[in-house]
Formats: sequence, structure tokens, C-alpha cells
Amino acid sequence: MSTLRTPSLGPIVGHTTDTSCRLWIAASDALDEKGVAEDIRTIGVIGVVGSNGRVAGENIFYFRLRREYHRTGTFNLGVDLNLWRNEAERKQLKPFLLSPATHYRVRMASLNVDDAGSIDDEVPSESVVQRLPAASAWANDLNRTGIDKMYVEAEFTTHASAPAADPSQPLSFLLGSCRYPGLPWQRKDSDAIFGPMLNTQGDVQFVLMVGDQIYADEFNRYVPIGRADSYKEFEERYHTAFGSPNISRLLARKPTYMILDDHEIEDNWTQDRIGKSSKRTLFNWAMGAYMSYQWSHGPRFEDSYVHGRTMTGNDVYLKHQAVNQLFYDFSCANYPFFVLDTRTQRFLDDVPGALTDNHLLGRPSLHPSEPSQLDRLCAWLVHMQKDRGNMPKFIVSSSVFVPNGVDTAGEGERYDRRKNESDAWSAFPSTRSTVLETIGRNGVQNVVFLSGDIHCSNISQLEFSNGVQGIVAYAVTSSAFYWPFSFADGDPAGYVHDSRSAQTPDSFPLKNGPGVMDYRTWAFTQADNFARIDLHPGTAEMLVQFYDADGAPLVTRKQDDSVNDQPQRLKLLPW
Repeated sequence: MSTLRTPSLGPIVGHTTDTSCRLWIAASDALDEKGVAEDIRTIGVIGVVGSNGRVAGENIFYFRLRREYHRTGTFNLGVDLNLWRNEAERKQLKPFLLSPATHYRVRMASLNVDDAGSIDDEVPSESVVQRLPAASAWANDLNRTGIDKMYVEAEFTTHASAPAADPSQPLSFLLGSCRYPGLPWQRKDSDAIFGPMLNTQGDVQFVLMVGDQIYADEFNRYVPIGRADSYKEFEERYHTAFGSPNISRLLARKPTYMILDDHEIEDNWTQDRIGKSSKRTLFNWAMGAYMSYQWSHGPRFEDSYVHGRTMTGNDVYLKHQAVNQLFYDFSCANYPFFVLDTRTQRFLDDVPGALTDNHLLGRPSLHPSEPSQLDRLCAWLVHMQKDRGNMPKFIVSSSVFVPNGVDTAGEGERYDRRKNESDAWSAFPSTRSTVLETIGRNGVQNVVFLSGDIHCSNISQLEFSNGVQGIVAYAVTSSAFYWPFSFADGDPAGYVHDSRSAQTPDSFPLKNGPGVMDYRTWAFTQADNFARIDLHPGTAEMLVQFYDADGAPLVTRKQDDSVNDQPQRLKLLPW
């Protein structure tokens, strides 16, 4: 009979609600080292620890660790069923029910099964479990301690139940991006910041990591670390990044939501590059690894708000999605988040220097029955304002919405060329205008853009004029978790502070209607950092505080020009 094996990576606590939690592991890596991977199937085992500190047999479940996902897999505790031997058994199975605002501990392991099947998706559960004992047989193994232990543990707390009619819940979460791996002697420094994120901010509900969780490409501008040029090398990047001590503890104890940026693929990636056969292969490797190690433990399309809402007109098509997409939406305490894929659907089309044919969120839809990512984002903005009023609405974008670089601040061919070379929203004015027009025309309040990427954290307030008034909106950028080259990127003087300044004019007229968007930006810091964001409905405030790698609050300039280490208190419209 097979024996339990310690996973090679994980656990990761992923998408969590008041009654569910998606938990992730990667199988033991012994298979590939022995060169017998094609003849072995891998299975995950998860057991829920009871109040007595032990796993009971009836609370143990099997799940799939699929070869096409680098032998990783997830079990959505509270939703998923144990693997079944036959249809009669399947009908009797029930999920393990989770209660809101309750702390849980689970133990996870993997095991190997001799089965030279072809593709995992073609093999039914009935076939897989025929070679296995009942899941309850692993109780003794999941209760071993000390050197005999062959499992890993995860802990999480389900979210409090938040009735839609009750907008009074507070919310706290962490935001960050860009973890440069460093050279071998820098690996400890690269991992340092994740310690205080868990140890000093343990009361937050979740963590947002908004891009460049790995650096797979050769960063040849400054220090070459070697490009990932094979499936195995992409896999190694993730094992190095997520396997370091501090981040592994954080991921095993706090729900963490992720989205990619360019360094998960290649510096400044756009989909136009995929036409070259070498880039297509690179993209396939990168996306296979990304979906295995980041996408898989996040929300899926079936978790989207669209399935719980009555739709009319063309909105009914929002409930249809035939293929997996990397963007997603979720809610915590009723506060809605839309996490954008600004990397794999961005196109810099074929008119040199032009901006109007650039698309950040996919090319425009040609029929309402085929809604694009941009269509879904705009519909989400309208629906959230209608359904949840002025509750803050978070748009997560690895690329920065504002501020723009000072080299792009201006109008004319020279500035358009520089905008076109930008990695931020300034290179995509049509996409940006559509989002802002949706906010302005529909009175969508308290929108907050959350970004990373630029190795210089800051806070911005968006200001509307010329036909659009009374809109409250902000942008918060947190970057980088670790970036040892402050002399090379992120200088605060490189970003517009006031878009109305004659020195850096950067007003943005909306393209298809009245209105101008301006912004003011402050709280710049190049220090390695993460941000804590707290929502206080009683005072209609959002608090933003940046912390350094030791967990100490950073000194930044505030909106009133004071300079201190206190959180920035941003006024929102009451909700």
C-alpha cells in the first residue's frame, strides 16, 4: 500500500469565505527525481484537526494532484467532496461544513499510486480510488508527531458572515508586490518582510500580492539571474519563492490572493510577442506554472458575483464563460474586489507610436454575447454601485493606474511615444477612458485602485471636473516587497505629484464624453514595504499605512504635507 509523503511545497491558504476555504499543496518531488513520473498518479490527502488536536477518520478526504498542473492541487474545504468509488457512494457524500468566523487547522499530505494512465482529466475518480484504502485509513498517519510526521499544516479563520443589508463591517488587509529573489546570499533578505506581515499584522482578513511574485526572466538591465527557459526552471522559481521560511508560514496561515505581472513571464510582456514561436513556447511554460502555483488557489468563475445576481438585457451574457480566465472577482465582508489581468490580455497593436490601438484588458468585444474583460469590469462597477451603494469598491491592477511618469506628462507625438513605452495605464488611454467614463456616468463612488510594479509606493486621489463632479476615488500603490536596486528604479521624482502642475501637466480628458480626470499623489517611499489598508464604516475612512521589512511604520509625507509615521486617513463618502 502507498504511504503518505510530505508535500514538496505548501500549504497555501487561498480563496476563503464565511463557509469555505481553498487549500493548496504540491506533491512530493521524489517522483521526477526518479524519472518515473509518467507511471505514477499523485493524490492529495487532507484531514481536519478537531478540538482535541487530532484528526478523526471521518474528517479525511482525497483530492487530485494533477500532472497537467505540475502535480499541484486544491481542496475547497466546505464545498468539495471526497473522491468516490462509484455513483452510489458519490450520492451519499457530503462536504465538511465550515462555520463563519471560526478558526480551523488542517493537515495535508500526498501519496503516490501506480497507474500509467494518460491524461488526468480523462481518468474518472472511480478509477483513481480503486487503488486506495478508505480515506479514514490515514488517521494514524495524520496524527503522528515529531520526526515521523509526513504532513504539513495550514491554519485559517473563515470570514464573518456579512448580510448584504449590513454595510457596517470593518475590513483589514495587506497589499504588496514585486519580490525580487536576490542572488544566493540575498535570499534571507528577500524573505524578511513576510515575517512581520504575519507576526505583527495577524488580525487582517487576507493578503493581496499584485504581481511579480517570481522573477522568471533574465533581468538583464542590472543583474542577470538567468532566464527560466524550461518547464522545470519555471517550477524551480516558484519553489524557491514560496518555499522560503517566512513566506511559507504566511501563505499557510493567511488567505492570499495573487495576480501576475510581467516577471512571471518576461519583462514588459505583451501578447503581441506570442506570434514568435519561441515566445509562444515561453508563454506556455509560464502560464502552466502560473496557473499551477498562483491561479489554482484563487477564486474561480463559479465564485463570481454574477451567479448570485439577477441579470437583464446583455448582462445575462456575463454568466457565460467557456474557458478559464485569469481575472476574477470576490468579496470579503461584502466589500467587492475585481482583480484584473493586465498582462496576458494587453496588446500594443501595429501602429507605431500610436496609443488609440492599445488595449490593456483585451481587444474590444465585437458582440454583446462575448463580453471582454473590460466589459465585465465596467458591468461590475455599475452593479456594485446599484447593489451595495457607496461601499468601497477595489480594482486590483498590477499595472499602475496613477501616477504616471513625469517623462509621459505632456501632449504631442513626443509624449505619446513615451506613453507608448510605458508599462502603466498611461499607454492605454482608450481602456482608461472607458473605465473612468463608467465611473462618472454611473456615479460609482469610493473606487480604490490597488497596484504594485513601480518599486515606489504612494497614495493618489483622483479628481474629476468638466461635467463630472462629486466622485470620490483613490489609488494605492505598494511596491516592492524586496528590491535591492533603489538607485535604478522608483525614484519619487520620476512620478507626477500633481497632474495640474505646469511643470508636469497630466490631465486626462475622457474620450467619449465630458469630464477630465486629474490626480494628486503623495506618500512616496522607495523602501521595501507592504501596505495595510483598514476600512472604518463608522467614520467613513480608509486608513493606509506602509511598513518596512522589519514591520515598522514608514515615515511618509501625508496629504496635508505633514511628515510622520502615522497612517494616512482618507475620507470616503459614507456607506
